[in-house]
Amino acid sequence: MILSKNDFLKARDFILINARMIERRLFEFYFANGDINGVFHAVYAYRNPDGGFGHGMEPDTASPESQPLFSIMALETLDEAGCLTKEIILNDFMPYFESITTEQGGIPWMFRPKSTYPCEEHFKTVKEWAALSTTAPLLGILEKYKVDIPWMKKAEQFVWSEFERIKDKHIFCYLCVPRWLTFLKHTTSQDKAIKTINDLKNWISNNGVICEDRSDEGWGLYGKPHSLNYATSSKSILFSLFTKETIESDIEELINRQKEDGRWDTWYGISEGTKLEWAGIQTLWVLKVLKNYNKIEK
Repeated sequence: MILSKNDFLKARDFILINARMIERRLFEFYFANGDINGVFHAVYAYRNPDGGFGHGMEPDTASPESQPLFSIMALETLDEAGCLTKEIILNDFMPYFESITTEQGGIPWMFRPKSTYPCEEHFKTVKEWAALSTTAPLLGILEKYKVDIPWMKKAEQFVWSEFERIKDKHIFCYLCVPRWLTFLKHTTSQDKAIKTINDLKNWISNNGVICEDRSDEGWGLYGKPHSLNYATSSKSILFSLFTKETIESDIEELINRQKEDGRWDTWYGISEGTKLEWAGIQTLWVLKVLKNYNKIEK
């Protein structure tokens, strides 16, 4: 099954009419030969004077405050679009990340907001200690771009100790696992990485992580992942976990879940406006996955 040209155009129109500028720029980059400078400037619109990124880069908060997660998201987006350089990492990102590094050597996932801007409740109770899912991708990107700075030594010790500590506790989070894999793919400690990847594969396969109930409204959303959440393309490290039949079946279900107005929806959002923003994010994600699997009609 493939997404028809007409349904692709519906998705395009939904993004162009309803999504944030960053998703519109990314759509142009992936599907309309858009200039990477458009992506670069859209990302930097979220940057603060302290070097961190805020301003609701994830739509669950309207706060302008810099957040570690948002800064990682900015770094990942620039990397994915080919905008990132070693110099940008060192000059624009590392001063902020080094300023928020904890004694353990890692960086936090989020900070509790100091402002009164609207946000989801989970922001107000977030634990501010160092996190694997922000430290690992940062370290992986540093390795990818051949950066070698003193910060990395203690950060790597923290990352390996966290893998050992948490084991299979967060494998249900398809937002975390790819960030771990960024590190595991690029670390020079490949013996450890291969063992950890094999552990992840076993845990995902055997712990009932994958939501097999396609009638569940939450299928494919947070806490109820399907195969495509872990294998966004045939080149994904975890692609071998899934049979061809599973991938094809999940692609078919994904295509069938498109709404009449072209969107793919989520249940996220603190307002009607942010629900549209989340739908824009989700719609772009689906289109990218379908493109990766050559499932969009030419």
